[in-house]
Formats: sequence, C-alpha cells, structure tokens
Amino acid sequence: MEISEKAILSAMYVCQINEQSPFEIIKKKSMLSTDVINSKIDKLMKNQLVNEDRNTLTEIGQNSLHVVLAGGVFDIIHPGHIYTLNAAKALGDVLVVVVATDNTSEKMKKRRPLHTQEQRQELVNSLSMVDLCLVGQEDDIFKTVDRVRPQIIALGYDQVHQEKFITDGCKRIKLEAKVARLQSPIPESSSSKIEKEYGESIHGI
Repeated sequence: MEISEKAILSAMYVCQINEQSPFEIIKKKSMLSTDVINSKIDKLMKNQLVNEDRNTLTEIGQNSLHVVLAGGVFDIIHPGHIYTLNAAKALGDVLVVVVATDNTSEKMKKRRPLHTQEQRQELVNSLSMVDLCLVGQEDDIFKTVDRVRPQIIALGYDQVHQEKFITDGCKRIKLEAKVARLQSPIPESSSSKIEKEYGESIHGI
C-alpha cells in the first residue's frame, strides 16, 4: 500500500472517532490535489477498504491500520514526552493520545494542573507525531480504550499502570491489544524531576 493511501485511511479512522468529515484533513495532511485524493479513494473502495460513503473505513480498512494508544497528563511538555510519543508512533500507523482530566490529574499529581484539560489537549494535538488527542474518562479509562480500539497500548517508562491491569481491562471489553512499555533515553527529563527542582515556583513560570 502506498504511503499516501495509508495516510488517507489514517485520517478517515481519526475522523470516525471524532465524528468529522475527513476530506479537508486528508487534503491538508497529504498535500494532494482533490482529483488525486478522489482517485485514491476510488482505489481504496475497489479494494474494500473504504465504504461507499467515501468517509468511513470498512472492517478490512480498519484492520489494515495499526493503532497505538498512549496517555498521560502532559501538563509541561518536555524532551522525555517528545521521545516517548515518537517511540509510540513508531509502533504503528496511527497514534492516539489521551490526556487525563483535570480531576484525574489532581489525584495523580496531588495538585491542580497548570493547564486545563482543553489546553493540554490542544497542545498535544499540535505535536506532529500525534494523529488525535482525546480527553480521558474519569470513572473508567477503558471507556476511551473501547472507543479507540487500539492494537497497541504504549506505557511510558514512569507510568504507574501495570501491564496486567491493562491486559485485564482489555479482556473485559473484548479487545486483544498488546502492551508496550517504552523506555526513555532521557531519564533526567521527566515531569517529576522538573517539579522536584522547581517546586511551587513552577506555577509562576
């Protein structure tokens, strides 16, 4: 499959989750002309990867993509985040990132985040390796997992979630997903280290 065709399928997948029309996003990301995009969609339909509505993927189309799901607070983006997200994206075709809600973040970090969940979502969405950023669920993280239905769930090297907790939760929603624990080559660049060094003064930055 051509890279441009994979990009079209990826954009359609993301738009299905977000309930958006994919054409303008495809045009923006692929830099292809309208005629070329329509020609490629025709080919993908012929190969039974795209439905007749030209906007959504068939089951075959969805299964042709490797979707990676990652999550975190992402209150202060630092080099460790960038490396981890690049490593997560390298595991598949589509990277969906979930940012914790403000309330969940406060429970995890024992303080309110510097940026609201909407601001953090916008920030992560602006990163080039991220295809889609969602705000998580407070009561059950697997509601978002079920919405995305990834093949791979990527955990950061310092995230508290245990692999068994993730795999058991996936079984509950009848999802077969692999869990990948990512390693950071920049252990000195972490949110906890930044907060430890700057403490409360970070709120004034």
